[in-house]
Amino acid sequence: MKLTSLAALLAAGLFAAPLLAQQTPAPDGAEVYFISPADGATVSNPVTIRFGLSGMGIAPAGYDVDNTGHHHLLINLEPGDVDMTTSLPATDQIVHFGGGQTEMTRELPAGTHTLRLLLGDYSHVPHDPPVMSDPITITVE
Repeated sequence: MKLTSLAALLAAGLFAAPLLAQQTPAPDGAEVYFISPADGATVSNPVTIRFGLSGMGIAPAGYDVDNTGHHHLLINLEPGDVDMTTSLPATDQIVHFGGGQTEMTRELPAGTHTLRLLLGDYSHVPHDPPVMSDPITITVE
């Protein structure tokens, strides 16, 4: 009977562990930024966006390696609208690059868009403090 209770307690702990996970610390001086397009650029579809990172490395989602993360692109989304303490959802406004990609090419609706890059750890949780780019604004013709 005691062994069954212990096994149940251990199993419950395994399922609860992700809920108790802490944010991964970001190293001092880590920066994420846009290589292209430039802030204020007018572009046409398909749009190619290149991401830069300094002070950290890139690792695909699922790989828990110190001082690494992977990119997320925030499209027309203010940082205050993002829960920085939990795994980022994949939406039309939060694009995941969990494979470790450093650029994307895709169609964006015509108009003006504000873009930000946000680095996530192995489980898509932003680092502490968040490693986020300055916003850029692009116009898609």
